[in-house]
Amino acid sequence: MGLGRWPDVSIAEARAAAADARATLRGGQCPIEARRLERRLIHRLTVSEAIDSCFEARKAQLKGDGKAGRWMSPLKVHVIPKIGAHAIEDVDQHVLRDLLAPIWHTKPEAAAKALNRLNLTLTHAAALGRPVDLQACMKARALLGKQRHETEHIPALPYSEAPKFYKWLCSLDTTASRALRFLLMLTLARTSEVRLAVSDEIEGDVWSLAAKRTKTNENRRIPLVPEAQALITGRSGNLFAAYKGKPLSDMAMTALMDRAGHSARPHGFRSTFRTWAEECTKADFETKEACLGHAVDLGVVGAYQRSDRLAKRRKLLGEWQSYLMRED
Repeated sequence: MGLGRWPDVSIAEARAAAADARATLRGGQCPIEARRLERRLIHRLTVSEAIDSCFEARKAQLKGDGKAGRWMSPLKVHVIPKIGAHAIEDVDQHVLRDLLAPIWHTKPEAAAKALNRLNLTLTHAAALGRPVDLQACMKARALLGKQRHETEHIPALPYSEAPKFYKWLCSLDTTASRALRFLLMLTLARTSEVRLAVSDEIEGDVWSLAAKRTKTNENRRIPLVPEAQALITGRSGNLFAAYKGKPLSDMAMTALMDRAGHSARPHGFRSTFRTWAEECTKADFETKEACLGHAVDLGVVGAYQRSDRLAKRRKLLGEWQSYLMRED
């Protein structure tokens, strides 16, 4: 074990260091490893560095390798600007309470996400060998108390009004109205899946979405009822192209409903359908949920049940089509 170069280290200093090393060895610890750990702790890992390291380790679990930035967003906005330069070892429940208290009730979702990400970051730092408090987030939550927050659901159209609304959409000839008819009211797809739909994803009466295009990050097939097929016949490229062939704006369909005086939102049609299916059909729970792209076969069941219920979903969506197009 080297003790330093003479004359930078004197004979007396070397003897004292050797005595300390022997004492460490007698205590059952390797003095070389102890010195290596001490040197590593001299450079303290900052909160910002720990977050970046944790994010890199988790990227494979995130949709699109986290390029959309949703995982990092609450940290970049509410954490890094305030305590990013702090050492991760110094983060305790009091630091976290002072950090999140201003937004704990006013921005509850952002605050909860930030605390969750910080908990993952502390666990990651512990795996790196840093002496952090793994219970800091739990203690901070106890200090912050219960959030004063009521969940606000996305406004949805009552299913009794859906046929009239669909008939009104049919009277329009705009990209936004066709998108609402085909993708949101007839297939119950999500808005992002709507705007970026291309003809290459359509084969016969099935719309196939790659994993990177879905919220669940899994491949998904959507059966197309005759009304939906008729809306895209002969189209190529972006199925609902806007200006210069670019994808439809993420606000185009909402703006259409606003101009018509509707408070409901496009994403709310999924709730409209789900309520109708629950009250007006005999479809089983799994099929109704599968129509919305929700995962229902989890754990052991998912390992054995590998059908995506395409035929059952086609039947249910056919009933939905008939309901929307009924004559009052």
